[in-house]
Amino acid sequence: MKNKYVKLLACFMVILAIAVSGCTDTQDDTGEAEAAETSTTTEKVKIGVVQWDDSRAASAVFTQILDEGGYEYEIVSADLGGLYQATAQGDLDVLIHAWLPATQAPYWEKYGDDLNKAQVVASGAKCGLVVPEYVPIDTIDELKGNASKFDNQIGGIEPGAGIMQNTESCIADYDLEGYELYSSSTVGMTTELQDKIDNEEWVVVTLWRPHWSFARIDGLKFLEDSQGVYGESDDLIILTRTGFEEDNPEFYQLIQNFEMDLSDIESLMIAIDEGKTPDEAADEWLAENPEKADEVLGTQ
Repeated sequence: MKNKYVKLLACFMVILAIAVSGCTDTQDDTGEAEAAETSTTTEKVKIGVVQWDDSRAASAVFTQILDEGGYEYEIVSADLGGLYQATAQGDLDVLIHAWLPATQAPYWEKYGDDLNKAQVVASGAKCGLVVPEYVPIDTIDELKGNASKFDNQIGGIEPGAGIMQNTESCIADYDLEGYELYSSSTVGMTTELQDKIDNEEWVVVTLWRPHWSFARIDGLKFLEDSQGVYGESDDLIILTRTGFEEDNPEFYQLIQNFEMDLSDIESLMIAIDEGKTPDEAADEWLAENPEKADEVLGTQ
């Protein structure tokens, strides 16, 4: 009986609070209007981070700079398609980062009308099929007839990734009979790649730059893509939901101030691969490059 009474009282108090709130919203009170405006502008910005090494590295640098500037944000991690959809629907404000125009073209075609390309973080990114230099082929065309030498497989990463979709198209467009694209984690793919190289076995995998593998493993090469399935190169782009620039121009300007070199991103990726957390790697990098925070925060 006591619990029932408490619940009824709680419900009454909630209803009363809503009623009072509704009344005060109609009052012509400048102070209250200013308070409401301040509350709106200080809401946490919801940032979606793709769980790829390059995105984790760049986002760690950006969020540490946000911390230094005292900005409020919330990090959301999900699969790539989910992040695109959530940002397009307005459930997320920012997505770090997209590979466009080539690798994630299918996602842009599906969701691009409700997204905005806010800032190019870095240019010259590339993805495709990669083999060790000791494998005596140089083009995707030359994969034909050699499936058995590669154990009939192309090593892939997480399903749904743009490079995986492109590789499915690659198998069809180049008529690569006998090959199957295997999904794995990025760590699983690179571990398999290293194991094959240690034994000088033939191996072909989906890979991209920036990626620490190119700095840590000697003798990797992209296979020439004569049909342009993977595109020439990509930009790493921060996307925002439509309307975010108008809703939060100050934060949007921070995004537009942020850029990095591919070599810097790769150096962070190596540090993360060696056991540092993204935040630890970013902290060390920013200590060596303090001007980056000044550039983003506009405090130069």
